[in-house]
Amino acid sequence: MTIVEAQADVRRIYRGGYSGPLVSAIVWAAANAVYFVMSPGAAMMALFFGGMLIFPLSAVILRLTTGAGMLPTGHPSTALAMQSAFTVPLGLLVAIALGSYAPVLFFPASLIIVGAHYLVFMTLYGMKVFAVLGGALVVLGTLGIFVIPEIGAISGWIGAIVFAVFIPVLYRTGVDRRV
Repeated sequence: MTIVEAQADVRRIYRGGYSGPLVSAIVWAAANAVYFVMSPGAAMMALFFGGMLIFPLSAVILRLTTGAGMLPTGHPSTALAMQSAFTVPLGLLVAIALGSYAPVLFFPASLIIVGAHYLVFMTLYGMKVFAVLGGALVVLGTLGIFVIPEIGAISGWIGAIVFAVFIPVLYRTGVDRRV
């Protein structure tokens, strides 16, 4: 199987990757609500543990909507997908450490980590739109840390909006490769 064939499988099976940002938007919005309703520490745990549910819930959505939710056993892209996925909880440990000293920096740091994770999806899916999504998250997180720290406390919600904007774009790209 060539890389191009493997990427086509990933796009087809995961429908352009739309379900990940769909679940992510919900998890990020909920975690940011927890930040204000409960505490920054609870929000950190909500995003950390909620983030662990993103792939399984995305797979359920795909299974319900398209009948497929996982790459077949032995698919050459499985290892890259898993390696990319494991970077997020490890990176979030750093964001949690930073957030324990300055809670307002947790969501921006998390956006940078998750944005960097999405850059790998350019290769996994063969879709340059993931560079835009990943780049938008990284820029938003960077702005929240270094330029406009006032948005730090609400940057989880802003990130959720960014995810939501990309859902239809990714869905269409998964259906029609010309997009």
